[in-house]
Amino acid sequence: MYSPMAKAANIEPKWIVLDAENAVVGRLAAFIAMRLRGKYRPDFTPHADCGDHVIVINAEKVAFTGNKLSDKLYHWHTGYPGGIKERTAGKILGGKYPERVIEKAVQRMLPKESPLARHQFAKLRVYAGPEHPHAAQTPEAVAFKSRNRKNARG
Repeated sequence: MYSPMAKAANIEPKWIVLDAENAVVGRLAAFIAMRLRGKYRPDFTPHADCGDHVIVINAEKVAFTGNKLSDKLYHWHTGYPGGIKERTAGKILGGKYPERVIEKAVQRMLPKESPLARHQFAKLRVYAGPEHPHAAQTPEAVAFKSRNRKNARG
């Protein structure tokens, strides 16, 4: 029995747009990671990049369930002794770069540190506001929140 393997030359990636306003972060990130990897495709191949380009708008208006807005902590290290830092999800959303919440959630759902994962993550574009500069690619709008009532809050 022959199992067809997708090749990079035969794959035609799509461009999709997701509106993140009132969308639950974890569910949105899981959907984005699935589209970036191409796992929804019948010819999915783990070692080939067969995913889509994903554009996320209104990233500053995402929602968290429960008390995650004040309790969820993001950690990083500065590289100096005793240099561990942390910030809550609410502070990041209210800060200068609110799109990093979605970027980190998606990045942590992709395969770990490989050239393929970096290439797939590079196809994600996240914008804090409702505008994006990718109109020339004619992206298809995907109604993520209407797929399940749990995908949206409020």
